[in-house]
Amino acid sequence: MDTVFLLTVLIVVFALAFDFINGFHDTANAIATSVSTRALSPRKAIVLAATMNFIGALTFTGVAKTITKDIVDPFALENGSVVILAALTAAIAWNLITWYYGIPSSSSHALIGSIAGAAVSAAGFDVLHYQGFLKILESLIISPFLALAVGFVIMSLFRAIFKNANLTRTTKGFRMFQVITAAFQAYTHGTNDAQKTMGIITMALIAANYHTSSEVPEWVRISAAIAMGLGTSVGGWKIIKTVGGKIMKIRPVNGAAADLSSALVIFSATLLHLPVSTTHVISSSIMGVGAAQRVKGVKWGVAQRIVLTWIITLPVSALIAGFVYQIFKLFF
Repeated sequence: MDTVFLLTVLIVVFALAFDFINGFHDTANAIATSVSTRALSPRKAIVLAATMNFIGALTFTGVAKTITKDIVDPFALENGSVVILAALTAAIAWNLITWYYGIPSSSSHALIGSIAGAAVSAAGFDVLHYQGFLKILESLIISPFLALAVGFVIMSLFRAIFKNANLTRTTKGFRMFQVITAAFQAYTHGTNDAQKTMGIITMALIAANYHTSSEVPEWVRISAAIAMGLGTSVGGWKIIKTVGGKIMKIRPVNGAAADLSSALVIFSATLLHLPVSTTHVISSSIMGVGAAQRVKGVKWGVAQRIVLTWIITLPVSALIAGFVYQIFKLFF
């Protein structure tokens, strides 16, 4: 069998596996607040998230094109198929490690760090598109702070608007509202995260000379959407526990504010064709909401652990990918 064809098939399989893992790794973030407030049962929340993730994944392709061409040039990447396979292997490994320990790390950081690390290992630092790569890094860094601020503002507005409202009625109303915000959040997750896999597969097709533009083939869009939807249906209970309860005690009003603010930030990034970490955005929104209510109500120790994982994910995944590439180079 032709080596290039075999590598391309392996990349498609690994990319869809990454998408599947991303589904159950990051689904928890999208539905954690609605489950913890009992707005939705775990089963209903997962079905809702899987459906909305699938629809969201089919809606846009701008982020996919950014991943395809803004980190490295797939048309000029020597030994590109091996680079991409090494990147996917490293990203999957990091995702599984953090999932096993219940740490809400970023699949986006893992994937982008792995692509950069494998490419640098193959061709040196000059291979990076610094302008595009820095643009992606900026969006990954700024989005959590933006989500923190938006969460603080929205929760402050909710407190001002409903300060004299009947507590029982307000709680019931926000539980119902959370069904809508959870659906919106899962949809925006699909619009951003599934596209990263589409971008990787498109990059691999270009590197293997099976595709000639950054446009995402239709079969890639559909297969990535299905993989993420199936992954979502599996769920990620360990991360639900961390995001949904360990950062702060969440009531329906908090959950609705966090869901709405994170969904707005993620969807804005999608419209700008920028990849962001849904994990970072959602966790930061919860912290912002908690700070608006009572700063001491946020368990900053857990938040500190999450932030530490955010910081180390990109460089660690880059190092793993560089090491994996050197091993793969011996066999391909």
